[in-house]
Amino acid sequence: MELKDDKKVFGGRQLRYEHASQVLNCTMQFSVFLPPQAEQGKVPAVYWLSGLTCTDENFSSKAGAQRAAAELGLALIIPDTSPRGDDVPDDPEGAYDFGKGAGFYVNATQEPWRRHYQMYDYIVKELPELVEAHLPLSEDRAISGHSMGGHGALVIGLRNSERYASISAFSPIVHPTQVPWGKKALSGYLGSDEQQWRSYDATYLLEELAGQAIPPILVDQGDADQFLKEQLCTEFFREANKASGAGAQIRMQPGYDHSYYFIATFIEDHLRFHASNLR
Repeated sequence: MELKDDKKVFGGRQLRYEHASQVLNCTMQFSVFLPPQAEQGKVPAVYWLSGLTCTDENFSSKAGAQRAAAELGLALIIPDTSPRGDDVPDDPEGAYDFGKGAGFYVNATQEPWRRHYQMYDYIVKELPELVEAHLPLSEDRAISGHSMGGHGALVIGLRNSERYASISAFSPIVHPTQVPWGKKALSGYLGSDEQQWRSYDATYLLEELAGQAIPPILVDQGDADQFLKEQLCTEFFREANKASGAGAQIRMQPGYDHSYYFIATFIEDHLRFHASNLR
C-alpha cells in the first residue's frame, strides 16, 4: 500500500492509497476515512461501493459522510468501481455502463474480461485482507453502496452474511437480470447462460434465503429518480422481501433523485444504522 494523499477532516484522516492487485492484475487506488478513534485502537469499517462512472473519490468528496463517521467511530473503505490501466480492456464503443468504471462487482468468466474484471473477489477477499493487515481496523464490517454499488452491496452482503453485520443501499439495481444495465453487464461479463446471472441478482438471492438468517438491510430510494422505472425497479425487491420475511427496511423518499444530493441527505441515517449493528 502506497499512501498517495492524506487530509485531516473532523479529527480523522481522509487517505488515498495505491496498490498492485493480484486479483485484478492491475494497479488499483482506493480511499479510506479513519475516524479519530482509530488513533486509540482498532475500529469497525463500512465498505462503500460506488455506482457507474464513479471512482473511489466521488463518495469521499460528495457524500459528506466523514462527520458522522468520526462521531460514530467508523472507518470508511471506498474502493474503485472497476480495474484500471492501459492493459485493462474497456467497452470498444466507450459506453459508460460497461468496462472501466462499470465492473458491476462480479467475477467475469468471459474473454477478454476475466483476467481483470474480478471485482467480487476483490471486494470480498483481497481488499479487506489488505486494509485489515495495514490499518487499525477490526474484522467487524458493514457494506453499503449506490446504484450499481447498491447492487454490489446487496449481493455481496447476502452471499456473505457471516462477514457483514449489516447491509444498506441507495437507489440499488435490485433485479439486474431483468433490466437493461444489468442484462448488458451480466451477459458481457458472464456469458449468455442466464442461470449464471442469478447469483448476482439481489431479488433472487433474497427469495432463495427465505427463512435463513441474514444481516439487517436498509434501502433508500427516491421516487423522483429518473432511473427508477426502467433500471432500478425497487418493487421487485420489496415483493421478495415480503415473500421471504427478510424484514428489510425499504424506504421510498419523496422528491429525491439519483444524485449525491440524495446520498448526502440520508448518509447519516445509514451510518447510524450500521453503527448500531456493528456494536
